[in-house]
Amino acid sequence: MLITLTIPLWPHITCAITLSHADVQRIGKRTWQNECNGTIFGLTAWNEGEDFASLGIRHFIWYPKGRRGPFEESFPKVVGFISKRSAKLPTWLLRGGEQPCPWNSRAEFLRAQHTAEMNQLRQFLADTIDLQAEFLIARLEGALPKMLAEAAPADRANVQQQFERLARTPQGCYALVDYVNFKGEGVLRTERYQGQGWGLLQVLESMHGTSDTTAVDEFSGAAKAILTRRVHNAPVARHESRWLAGWIRRVSSYSGR
Repeated sequence: MLITLTIPLWPHITCAITLSHADVQRIGKRTWQNECNGTIFGLTAWNEGEDFASLGIRHFIWYPKGRRGPFEESFPKVVGFISKRSAKLPTWLLRGGEQPCPWNSRAEFLRAQHTAEMNQLRQFLADTIDLQAEFLIARLEGALPKMLAEAAPADRANVQQQFERLARTPQGCYALVDYVNFKGEGVLRTERYQGQGWGLLQVLESMHGTSDTTAVDEFSGAAKAILTRRVHNAPVARHESRWLAGWIRRVSSYSGR
C-alpha cells in the first residue's frame, strides 16, 4: 500500500510525497524509539517543569482544563484522526469534542500511573502506532504552505527548494516528518524566544545546499544549530539546557550519526 501526499506549494505548485506502508511503519517505530525509548510505559509522560501531559509516539501535548501555554496542543487532534479510522478508543475518550486532559497536574498524573484509565490509554497508544505515524505524515501535508506564508518573500523559494531536497529521499522524508512533529512548523509567534523560532521553517531557512545526497546531513547540522540557539535564548527559569543533549541525539539520528 502506498500513501501519497499531494502538497500545495507557493503559490500554485504541487509536490507529491509517496510512502509505502512499510515506510510509514518505520517512521512510527523510529519516532516511538526516539521519543519513548520504544517502551509502552514511555507512551504516557508528563515532564518535570511542564504544564501538560505528553502522550503517544511523538509525545503529543495535552493540556488540562483551563490551561494553555505557548506550545500547540496536538493530542486531541490525534484522537480525532484515529477515531475516523475505526480504531477502538477507550470509553472515556469517546465523549466527543476536544476533551481536556483529565489529570490536572504532574503530581496527579504520576499518582495515576497504575490506574485502569492510564493502562487503557497506554494500550490504545500501543495499538495505534501506525495510525499515529499516519497522523504525523498528514501533518506534514499542511506544514509547507504555512511555512511559505510565514517566510519572507525573498526566502520562500529557498525554503521550498530545501523541503523538496529532503522529500525526494526516504531518509529525508523521515527527517521532515519527525522534526515538524518534534519542534513544530516554526510559524507560531508564541513559539519564539527573543524573537527567534526553532521550528522546521527556521531549519530550512538556514540551509542553502543543492545536492540531494547531502540534504539530510545538512538538515541535521542546521537543526542542531537552531536547537542550540533556542536553549541559549530560553528564559533561564526553564532550564532548557537539561534537554539539549537529547535533542541533539535525536536530530543526529537523521543522518545516522
